Amino acid sequence: MDNNNLETIVFGGGCFWCVESCFNLLKGVDAAISGYSGGHKDNPTYQEVCTGETGHAEVVQITYNPSIISYEQLMDVFFFLHDPTQLNRQGNDVGTQYRSVIYYKDTAEKQKAEQAIQVSQASGRWAGNYVTELAPLEKFWPAEQYHQGYYNENPTQPYCSAVVGPKIQKFKKYFGELNMLNAE
Repeated sequence: MDNNNLETIVFGGGCFWCVESCFNLLKGVDAAISGYSGGHKDNPTYQEVCTGETGHAEVVQITYNPSIISYEQLMDVFFFLHDPTQLNRQGNDVGTQYRSVIYYKDTAEKQKAEQAIQVSQASGRWAGNYVTELAPLEKFWPAEQYHQGYYNENPTQPYCSAVVGPKIQKFKKYFGELNMLNAE
């Protein structure tokens, strides 16, 4: 992939294991890295973030080639992978660290994120009002190495087999045309 044309976005939609696993399957995505953003502590650990006291969200930083996959397509996947109407939770994962959030790097990206929220909400995919937070990206902290590619390394771990695996299968069925594993 041509590294000169790559862009990045950062967002959170619940547990980063689910989000990262799916985005790493997309054509045009160079990397999806689990991490933390939006908090007030430098170099937070997973244990600290899980307390909800650092203010961070579990997020994924996506590096992608916009000539292969668009920002709008990435946002469509993002809103498919989590319920943006749930405040500070996704299913049984409860706390501010699981909030729906898009971190933007500039005004243009903020406007694109606002438009993506409007388009997704108008689609009726999720009943209710979206609570997705928009915030400027101040810092992205990569999660500990053992979180990177966690599902691929631990598919039989109970949370992975009960939550992540079924979400990946649903994602593959719905977004087959974007799935790099189906690319020739």
